[in-house]
Amino acid sequence: MDLASVIGLAGVFVMVVFGILSGGGSFVLFFDIPSIFITLGGAMCAVIFTNPLENMMRLPNIVKNAFFVPKYDPAQVILTLVSFSEKARREGLLALEDDLEEVSDAFLRKGVQLVVDGTEPELVRNIMSSELGALSSRHESNIKIVEDFSALTPAFGMIGTLIGLVIMMKNLGGDKSAIGAGMATALITTFYGAVLAYGVFTPVSEKLKKYNAVELTMKEIIIEGTLSIQAGDNPRIVQEKLVSFFSPAVRKKISEQIGDK
Repeated sequence: MDLASVIGLAGVFVMVVFGILSGGGSFVLFFDIPSIFITLGGAMCAVIFTNPLENMMRLPNIVKNAFFVPKYDPAQVILTLVSFSEKARREGLLALEDDLEEVSDAFLRKGVQLVVDGTEPELVRNIMSSELGALSSRHESNIKIVEDFSALTPAFGMIGTLIGLVIMMKNLGGDKSAIGAGMATALITTFYGAVLAYGVFTPVSEKLKKYNAVELTMKEIIIEGTLSIQAGDNPRIVQEKLVSFFSPAVRKKISEQIGDK
């Protein structure tokens, strides 16, 4: 579980509730069923309209990925590739087949299997790059759903505001309680839209983008490492090539971790 995501999301709601209560308000005043239907329900229907239904069915898992994301250990991945490079230079590429069952990463296992099978380097790159592109497209499609929610919840909050204002204006000369109810709906829907968009959906989409970038980088490292193994590069050169994907500070840390292992 990503503790930062949990703390951040919980912090948003704690700060909002604290602001309500410290300002002399009541939490009950900010709970309005019609506003929830207009803001969240309306946005949900619009997102369903703009996305394939099968993509929408993945929404719970998409949001969950912001909190439960696979952890990548760059040092371990690079160490595995370097050790494969050493073994390939010492015993030949076919010797790597014995180690494939111990490789937990399916992408790395597939790449090494292609090399062991004698696939041409250009074809290895094309196959792995195509798989990487498909992965990136799926991730972007998932992130787009969350971004749609982020864009549409404020819009439906504004629609709720207009509905509330119409109700309020229509009852100006009549029931005063209806005027208050209309004003409450007008303001609360805007409140819901802003909180959901900027406190939930935008942070979730940004976190997913960061995780996507990390995963794509790790896949690119695996592609380059696999091709270096096939080319028979010196293991030291392989390590230097792969750590170059990271900033100097991270590069130093990874090199130290590899040295310790």
